[in-house]
Amino acid sequence: MTTASDIPASHGPGRRRSEDELRTIAEEAGERFAEASAEEVLAWAAEEFGDALAVACSMAGDTVLPHLVSSLHPGVDVLFLETGYHFAETLGTRAEIATVLPVNVIDVLPRLTVAEQDAEYGKDLFARDPGACCAMRKVEPLNRELGGYEAWVTGLRREDNVLRRNAKLVEWDTTHHMVKLNPIAAWTFDDVIDYAGQHGVPINPLLTDGYPSIGCEPCTRRVEPGEDPRAGRWAGLAKTECGIHL
Repeated sequence: MTTASDIPASHGPGRRRSEDELRTIAEEAGERFAEASAEEVLAWAAEEFGDALAVACSMAGDTVLPHLVSSLHPGVDVLFLETGYHFAETLGTRAEIATVLPVNVIDVLPRLTVAEQDAEYGKDLFARDPGACCAMRKVEPLNRELGGYEAWVTGLRREDNVLRRNAKLVEWDTTHHMVKLNPIAAWTFDDVIDYAGQHGVPINPLLTDGYPSIGCEPCTRRVEPGEDPRAGRWAGLAKTECGIHL
């Protein structure tokens, strides 16, 4: 059983530049790459940040990210939030990505296992307080891990929902105090599927089975035709985000 003492603070190399320096880099790049392609943004990022660049991948609709980044920066760290509640298909996709791409997949673990969380907070916290569950199993672990990097790559897409409509390709992350890259922000769901097909990138099979947005299994349902792509996440609740991108 993994315990808190077994979990390193971060696998990253640490930050070599100050917050002010990184903020300036983000603001200048945000203007420079406002209309750039994903490849142009990532080529710059690979050169600018090197091993201080990490990819956050949920192994859902964003598996194109490890492919895009590793084609320019082989061996890049890919952070996978191992919440303990994933679909079997998501775990299978994670294993396949780690095998077929030149990346270093890192399982980012919560401080408590599911059993430990159940013992301390009661069984199925996600059903009673999904915000608290996400905070412990997603937000805190990723915050801890990102502390070792200067920039991270996300799979945010503007079409996902209104909160993401204005996502820039490069921006300053006020939450994590680092550079945030959203290289596929302008892509559609079809763009993602087309890229994966053209380049032989493994995708989560749930994507083509009614799950355009995939989270933890207990908190995700299929999306009906015409619904918002993220309508299947925490369905019936006011909650629409896990908290990572807020």
